[in-house]
Amino acid sequence: MRRIFLFVVALMASLTQAQNATKAKALLDEVYKKVTSYNNIYIDFRYSFENAKERIKQDTRGDVTLSGQKYLLNYMGVTKIFDGKKIYTIVPENEEVTIEDTENKDDQMIKPSEMLTFYKKDFSYKWDIVQQVKGRKIQYIELKPTKPASDIKLILLGIDTTTKHIYNLIQVGKNEAKTTITINEFKTNQPLSGNEFLFNESKYKKLGYYINK
Repeated sequence: MRRIFLFVVALMASLTQAQNATKAKALLDEVYKKVTSYNNIYIDFRYSFENAKERIKQDTRGDVTLSGQKYLLNYMGVTKIFDGKKIYTIVPENEEVTIEDTENKDDQMIKPSEMLTFYKKDFSYKWDIVQQVKGRKIQYIELKPTKPASDIKLILLGIDTTTKHIYNLIQVGKNEAKTTITINEFKTNQPLSGNEFLFNESKYKKLGYYINK
């Protein structure tokens, strides 16, 4: 009898986990459908990094304009442009521009162009807690990498259940360092000039910047 009881409990737990994973995936699919329906997205965000072991704590803000895979990112005094082929990293403090052919595929960091869609591959899903934040209902989904080599331990993705927009992202590394990105402002289908994702090399050469290719 005890064995039957334990089997039933284990079966119910397994079914609950499967249902939770299905719910989590359904919500993530709604988010993906929503964000990919926009021509472009502008995000103003707060970035926090904390590593208690190393006694490091950083808090800053940034903004990013996204259109398909292209992006324009302003963060910590650095501008980063991806035009679909090359990445241009502009550092005014050093008067330097670095041009790369493509993004580092081995990088474990979530890239700006994948900020709202990264969870579509290489992650398992789990329904997590719900919180009320300034009158908004935020449902959290826990994501864990399916690749053992990943430096990421888990990610908590907070989703506004009304707008189906991402509210925040909390990433915990295997070294227990925690990165939190909170979206302060989310605008869609903004009028763009067409030059947002173009790098004007001659402009920076005239300014005396070193162009590192």
